[in-house]
Amino acid sequence: MPTIVVDVMPKAELLDPQGKAVAGALSRLGEHRFSDVRIGKRFELTVEGEVDEATLARARELADEMLSNAVIEDVVNIEVVE
Repeated sequence: MPTIVVDVMPKAELLDPQGKAVAGALSRLGEHRFSDVRIGKRFELTVEGEVDEATLARARELADEMLSNAVIEDVVNIEVVE
């Protein structure tokens, strides 16, 4: 069955306290190659049947209306995986 994957991230201009905590932990572990960490959300929507344009359009609507908070988050990717 195909799956529609939706990735949501905090808006770039907002602080990401979870990401800062992970970045601090990496630094304490001696890992200095990564200058910043941002943490988002991933949704996997399993589709019964084929994914047509109407199904993908509805997934985009749901991503904007329900899966993300438009004030503080951006939907950064929507893709179909088999």
